Amino acid sequence: MTQSALNQLKNLTTIVADSSDLTAIEKFRPLDATTNPSLITAAANQAENKSLIEAAFQQAQQEGYSEDALIERSIDILTVKFGVEILKLIEGRVSTEVDAALSYDTEATIAKAKELLELYAQYGISSDRLLIKIASTWEGIQAAKVLEREGIHTNLTLLFGQHQAHACADAKVTLISPFVGRILDWYKKAEAVDAYPIEKDPGVLSVKNIYTFYKAHRIQTEIMGASFRSIDQVLGLSGCDLLTVAPNLLAELENDFREVQPQLSAAAITVQADLQPISYAEFQEQLEQDQMASELLQGGIQGFIKAREQLAALLRETFLSPTEI
Repeated sequence: MTQSALNQLKNLTTIVADSSDLTAIEKFRPLDATTNPSLITAAANQAENKSLIEAAFQQAQQEGYSEDALIERSIDILTVKFGVEILKLIEGRVSTEVDAALSYDTEATIAKAKELLELYAQYGISSDRLLIKIASTWEGIQAAKVLEREGIHTNLTLLFGQHQAHACADAKVTLISPFVGRILDWYKKAEAVDAYPIEKDPGVLSVKNIYTFYKAHRIQTEIMGASFRSIDQVLGLSGCDLLTVAPNLLAELENDFREVQPQLSAAAITVQADLQPISYAEFQEQLEQDQMASELLQGGIQGFIKAREQLAALLRETFLSPTEI
């Protein structure tokens, strides 16, 4: 019997579920899973997760938090609770994101990462099953560098340019998540194009370039393509270290039976000299010169902040009376 594209892909690449939908994760049984504020907020609005929300709020109350701090603590606890539930369904790791509002504050990012790890420890979850997800700003990457030195594994997200990948390599982060679909969206709008053939898809090409860059310089950091708009984009990166895919696209891959060929292979890449570190000035200059990466990084951070604010509003509406707000 012909294998599905999903099963063929699993033989080439580690597939990760890009979801906080526990039902979908249970169905597809990926090795790892990733979450972000938007996914957590969406999951919190599902009736079946009401008990998790209530338990998170009650725990924050019992810890003595009140007013705004109560809401913020409840969100952190809820985020971890979703992670714990996800880990019951998978064998690998879950990525949990630091509050995006801290993306330009190295010390605050480090502190928040450790708070999240302490919460996971309360549920008996060891750090080797966790990736702390941080936006790929210079400050976020420096926070990841400190955390990695302390044995805390990180996933650098909202990554759109090679300068970000270079800084992440210098920091020896565990994993990076270059975004495919958002790059495609940006170029379609900027160039007034409806579509690109997959071999010219700007998002796919961006990840391929980063993959070649890393493998040529023998960088140990894992590359996980993220933010896909179609299964063609997913299959266009077959052979990548990891790919994190939303449940709707996993379902499409499960029902597709085309032959899947590897599109990326480290064995085919010529090894180059050791990579020289990128400086802060070089990083900032390259970010400023790359309009796409600059706009998408800032827009992504603002989007995640907005999603967290929406979750905060939901918690206030659910648990706090007008006199308590």
